[in-house]
This record gives sequence, C-alpha cells and structure tokens, in this order.
Amino acid sequence: MHPLAQRLLALQEQIRAAVRDAQTRHQSAELSQVDRVGDDDTIFTIDVHAERVLLAHCEAWGREEPLRLCAEGLPQEGVVFGRGEPRWRLLVDPIDGTRPLMHDKRSAWSLAAIAPERGEATRLADVVVASMTELPPSWQTSHARLWSVRGGGSHGDRTHAGGHPNPIAVQPSPAKSLRFGFVASCNFFLGAKDLIARIEEEILRRHLDLPEPWRAEVYTDLYMSSGAQIAELALGRDRFALDVRPRAHAKLGQARALCSHPYDLCTALIAQEAGCIITDLDGATFDAAMQTTGDVGWIGYANAELAQRLQPLVEAVLRQFLN
Repeated sequence: MHPLAQRLLALQEQIRAAVRDAQTRHQSAELSQVDRVGDDDTIFTIDVHAERVLLAHCEAWGREEPLRLCAEGLPQEGVVFGRGEPRWRLLVDPIDGTRPLMHDKRSAWSLAAIAPERGEATRLADVVVASMTELPPSWQTSHARLWSVRGGGSHGDRTHAGGHPNPIAVQPSPAKSLRFGFVASCNFFLGAKDLIARIEEEILRRHLDLPEPWRAEVYTDLYMSSGAQIAELALGRDRFALDVRPRAHAKLGQARALCSHPYDLCTALIAQEAGCIITDLDGATFDAAMQTTGDVGWIGYANAELAQRLQPLVEAVLRQFLN
C-alpha cells in the first residue's frame, strides 16, 4: 500500500475508534447536541471526538514533515503543522454524515485526500491519494475502507469485529440504464425540496420514456452523506447521483443554504479511479479548490456508457429548470 494511503487510513482508524468509544459511553441525545455553528456547517458533540483525534494525529505528523490541514471546523486557510513550508495539503472531513450517525440510524464516513501544497491554487485535481473509512452505527459490527492512488485504481476491504480486513471489490455497476436500480438524491433539507424533486422527476421520466409509476422502476436513496454517495457509486450500489443544491437555491433567490463543500467530495478520486464519471453541473470533470468553504454541485454516473446516454438529457433538464 502507498505510504500516504497507509497514513490516511491509520488516521481514519483512530477516528473510527474514538467515535465508537463515544457511542459506547454516550446516548444519541448527548452526541447530537450542538457544540458550535461554523461558517461551513454545524458542529455537533460527536464531531468533537473526531476533531481531537485529527488534530493530535496531524501534530505528530507535522513533527516528521510540515503539512497544511484543511478540515471542517477549521479556518478556511487551514492550520500548518510543523516548521517550514508545508509539503502537503490535507483535506479532511472527519465525519461526513454526522446527522444519521449521531442518531444511530446509518453509517457516516471519514474522508481524507492529500495533494502537494500549492497554496490557494491547490485543487482536488491535484489529489494524489484519497481514502475513506466507514463509521458505523453502534449496532453494526463491521466497517469498510476504500482508498485510491491516482493512476493506481481503487481498492477496498471490510473488517468484522475481532477479525482481519478482507478485500472487497470496488466495482461500479455496468448497467446502461437506471431501470430497477438506485439513484442518489441530495434533497435533504428545507428550502428547495420542491424544485429539486421536479428536476429529479423530469430526468427519470425522460430517461424511462413514460414510466408506469405502479411498477416502481427506479429507487431513490437519500443517504445524507456525499462521501457515502461516492462509495455507493464505486461499490456498484447506486447508478446515478445528483446534487444541484447550489443552483437550485440560487434560482430561488436564497443567499445561503446547506450544500456540499469541497471536503465532502474530496474522495471523488476513488469513484473516478474505479471507472465512475463524476462531473460538475456543467458537465465538465468535477474539480474544486482544495479548501473547506464554497458550495459545490456534482453529478455522478456509474460508468462511461451510462454517462454518455444520460448526460445530454440531464443537461437539458438542468437548463430548463435552473437557467
């Protein structure tokens, strides 16, 4: 395994252990209390347990070589650990999917990506290694890990309690249609739910060519974690993902809304190396500044042929509703 992948996965294992310890010692009502409200998102009590581990790990790492940490809850410019000019820029979301995890409903994921430090010019396109580790609810006894080195494909394993990691296939769906498959919808919060739902409905109607609603031919999953949606695409569980929140809120004249940020999509490399197509809302290859702030929208397709079939339709619907 690439040394940087080992380092990121080791960090995430420490975060996973800290979160599991917190789940053991505290009730959901305690873990879901608001600790503070930042510029990018709300920080809950469960997030604080992961933050402490992240900062301690980076402090130790900085004694070996200087690096800049950009993470949810930190200043936009990040924090430099070690002396001298940073060699690396590390972008982390310690817990992506805090809300379902803190209520013990569904797994969250710890996300990390690393790139050579280029200051404010550093972008996700510069990422050389990305990794993500599942943070399961208290009742789940296994967890998965996924990682990728640019140009080296994507890899994964799953560990059961007390056992050793067993490899899992990181293989997107080869399906050329959404029929009888799952799509990921980013339509979680108040503000633009009606508009986003109409966009999704129109895409599916056109794609399925006058579907019969009673047959339930496409299944929509509202997994409240962008990292999880990347994992679901890479593992072949979802075929399509759509997050138009920034433009939907702008269309409605809403100045601020909770959308994905670059750290939520910092592991896009894993899906891309597995063969998925990840684009921005204009159809270009997804990219963003490697920082914590800034709203981003994105579209994910399980494979290139599905993207070729769907993309013109998706772009036409977005022009119709969002221009």
